[in-house]
Amino acid sequence: MTQFKDQALLVTGAGGKLGRLAVEELVARGATKIIAGTRDPAKLTDLGSNVEVRRIDFDDLASLEAGFAGVDRLLLISTDGIGKRVAQQTAAIEAAKAAGIKHIVYTSAPAARPDADAGVVPEHFWTEVALAQSGVDFTILRNHMYAENNLGNINQVIASGQLFGLIGDRGTAYVTRADTARAAAGALLLAEGKTIEDVTGPAPVTNEDRAALYSELGGKPVRSIAVTPAELRAGMVSAGVPEGFADVLVAFQTDAVLGHHGVVTDVVERYSGRKPQAFAEFLRANSTALAA
Repeated sequence: MTQFKDQALLVTGAGGKLGRLAVEELVARGATKIIAGTRDPAKLTDLGSNVEVRRIDFDDLASLEAGFAGVDRLLLISTDGIGKRVAQQTAAIEAAKAAGIKHIVYTSAPAARPDADAGVVPEHFWTEVALAQSGVDFTILRNHMYAENNLGNINQVIASGQLFGLIGDRGTAYVTRADTARAAAGALLLAEGKTIEDVTGPAPVTNEDRAALYSELGGKPVRSIAVTPAELRAGMVSAGVPEGFADVLVAFQTDAVLGHHGVVTDVVERYSGRKPQAFAEFLRANSTALAA
């Protein structure tokens, strides 16, 4: 594959966790013309003189036009604007085409489709459609569930001894944010043509598997309890999760039941040169987040 390390490479959302990691990976892999795009350039003053920082705001067309000028390849990290992402990202794709950008790498989601009950997935689907219609070469990276998402409630789960999940769970190939960033940077450096690829961890992990790991690492029994989607949603809402976000979380778990999250690929290793970190290894590396 062609090496694009000497072309002008732009990472949007570089002030976020994934974007910053991708920029740092490009630096580590010897890219010579790195551009970091962010709504707030003050966040990135510590990146060093070998990274150019540009203000890019997806709600400001002028900033897209100026920010994309002279760029050869673009890593378009999905924005945090749930509900308006399709408009934001379609505008970015159109601006990228107008600027002459040759290849766009986009961070999408597993099983992107237009189903109304699929949570935030339709926003990714319609962005993928916009990319396909643009005529620009692209690499769509369907990032699977971040392993980090488990750290938010792991203490509560261990303390209660109960892990609630949907009946029929077929597992999730959790992938670390660092591995997805390495894969994204690698795609920016290497990918050609028009492809859609799933970015996954090394193996699907079921709720039963997670409960066993939590028991081992937390030092107390944790039991996996299978419930219906309605029961899971009600439990989340009663625990204080906003209804809209509860719907998104249930949709993710429904996709795990359907088997969409159990896919395993070699994308991380192919684009980063490193095997993805296993879920159990990730939890052990973050043991300080576990309940005592």
